[in-house]
Amino acid sequence: MGKPKSASLPSTSAKDGRLVWNHSTHIPGLIPILERLCQQNGIQTVTPGVIGRVRGHCPKMQLRVSVPIRGGYKVIARQGKTVQEVFILTTLNQDKFEDAIASAMKN
Repeated sequence: MGKPKSASLPSTSAKDGRLVWNHSTHIPGLIPILERLCQQNGIQTVTPGVIGRVRGHCPKMQLRVSVPIRGGYKVIARQGKTVQEVFILTTLNQDKFEDAIASAMKN
């Protein structure tokens, strides 16, 4: 009646990222993109952060890798005059991570 051996445990895939809901407001259209990003291999945790206003105008949704953080990257999401930080923990290197973002934005 002990713990099951590791061979009998179901294997967890790398596609088990989670989206953290810590704010009540998000840029319109951002959440579906982040949910698709959570389905990508190597993505662990996606946390939307602070929303702000900028002077420039970006007509279409844009996600840009900003700076590396411990265990992942900070991404800047922009649409219109609104900007939002998104913190993503991942095991991917920056090139593969940017490919994963591009794939999530296409769908």
